[in-house]
Amino acid sequence: MPHVETQVSIDAPREVVWKIAQDVEKLPALLPDLDKVKVLERQELTSATTRTVTDWQGRIKQFNRQMWWTEEDIWNSETYTCHFWQLRGDFTEYRGEYSFKEEDSKTQVSLAIDYQFDIPLIGKMMQKVILKLMQENCEANVKALKDEAERQVKIQSTSINANES
Repeated sequence: MPHVETQVSIDAPREVVWKIAQDVEKLPALLPDLDKVKVLERQELTSATTRTVTDWQGRIKQFNRQMWWTEEDIWNSETYTCHFWQLRGDFTEYRGEYSFKEEDSKTQVSLAIDYQFDIPLIGKMMQKVILKLMQENCEANVKALKDEAERQVKIQSTSINANES
């Protein structure tokens, strides 16, 4: 099964990054190939664990194809991880993990995804193109998280400095 992963260092506290990452309905504003994300269910399993079920709609411009999937996520605030997998949708297989590690005043975010995506009539020849697109989307996801977290920290810092003057 194909595997993609990426990581990024974000100049923001882990709590800020963690909160932004869980606000998946805002992702379409940050990711150009993502059209819509809707939270269908949100359930507190324990004081540290939240389960969400979300609908995702996106597109593969290169194939002029719309995509959708329904995903289940388990967010654990004790381990700062999110395990996710497709419940139904266009992927043959789709699952992965986010992890958020605090190092000094920064947050190290890792995203790994295992997937299988079969497009009838396109076949194995295009699997390298799909792998490249999945890697680019994985990287765009963590970059969007980095940009938004660092933007929020900058705004917060500017506001605090203005109030101190």
